[in-house]
Amino acid sequence: MYGQAIDKIVYWLEKARDVALSETQRKELDLLIQYYRSADLKTWDEYNVEWAGNTGLSVDYINGFIETYGDPMGMKATWEAVVDYKDTEASKRTALITENAQWFEDHSPVDPQYRKEKVTGVAASVINVAMLGGDCYPASPLGINLPNSNWIRTEAGSKSVTLANITDAKDIVARGSGFLEEFAFDQAEIDRAVKYGSLSDALHTDMHECIGHASGKLAPGTDPNALKNYASPLEEMRADLFALYFMMDPKMTEIGLMPSDEPAKAQYDNYIRNGFLTQIVRIQPGKDIEQAHMRCRSSIAHWVFEKGKADNVIEVIKRDGRTFVRINDYGKLRGLFGDMLKEVQRIKSEGDFEAGKNMIEGFGVKIDPDLHTEMLSRYAKLNLAPYSGFVNPVMTPVTDSNGKITDVKIEYCSDYLGQMMEYGKNYSFLPAW
Repeated sequence: MYGQAIDKIVYWLEKARDVALSETQRKELDLLIQYYRSADLKTWDEYNVEWAGNTGLSVDYINGFIETYGDPMGMKATWEAVVDYKDTEASKRTALITENAQWFEDHSPVDPQYRKEKVTGVAASVINVAMLGGDCYPASPLGINLPNSNWIRTEAGSKSVTLANITDAKDIVARGSGFLEEFAFDQAEIDRAVKYGSLSDALHTDMHECIGHASGKLAPGTDPNALKNYASPLEEMRADLFALYFMMDPKMTEIGLMPSDEPAKAQYDNYIRNGFLTQIVRIQPGKDIEQAHMRCRSSIAHWVFEKGKADNVIEVIKRDGRTFVRINDYGKLRGLFGDMLKEVQRIKSEGDFEAGKNMIEGFGVKIDPDLHTEMLSRYAKLNLAPYSGFVNPVMTPVTDSNGKITDVKIEYCSDYLGQMMEYGKNYSFLPAW
């Protein structure tokens, strides 16, 4: 049933190959085309090795059946695609992070035997998205780290990107929406989010993608597939916790990534509020959390809350019939993030399926029905959509008398439905059921 759609993907990839920026990019596109024609997973691996090793490009892409985040069994991969160009100035930030990647690894709270002796192969940059496709459209990720195969990451490295124009757009749209005023605990928390939210979100994504996913190693003999359907949320937890733990480290201000620890506090506020309260507005009443990233955030927020109860690190407060969370001790919360990172890395390194299952099922899946009802009611009053979506620009080539492309005319539309109808008319190749 995918025949005609795959044919069209190959058609456009062949055109991309003809304008590749280098022989290496042309070779990787050839391998990707071969994969689509053959469905040979060995060819897919060969393509990913070439793609991961081809760094420093001004224009790059992601293309394929890649992520399983939407499947709680971790089996079905969705097709996604992105075309992007490098943000040279913003990439100086990720370069600074990767330059210090070994320091972060050496000072990680995980067991020393599960740290990497030498962190290599992380190609990190900040990009701007030119076009979104498949599962990246219209709801785009904020950061991407690929390939997913552990052996390719070890042998050929990986590419880590932060999507700058997507992050900026989300931040701009969120201002004045009333969201913070409704769910933040007090004005100080709101002020900190307004002042440092963009920086803290960007740094968290950078740390998550650049060094979080690149950190740690498996114990000798551990099956990389041992965690099965819990592998994705546990891997996202590992990367999130790595970022959260180090965001409040003095090293961040020492190397100039943050002016103080206030951006880290803003990120802690946002993360706990989201994982404990606000992300569940995306879930229908009576349903469990299934998406991998959401299970990750819920597990972290509820685990540190439970482990910090004795010291009242995080407090759940009822005020005027509304539920809020307040962080009472940011330093102790950082310590809890470190404790959880140590355990999650152990679970991954040893392939401890039962411990991974207990962590996700115990903290990341179930939703308190009364709290859920409250969150949905409060969110509905704001008249906001639970997900942010984007429309793609319309790019029209401008040619000279000889047919050579001399420019590209870019137009933006504000009509998402209209764009979907246009896509359905011109690019729908699957049967209508």
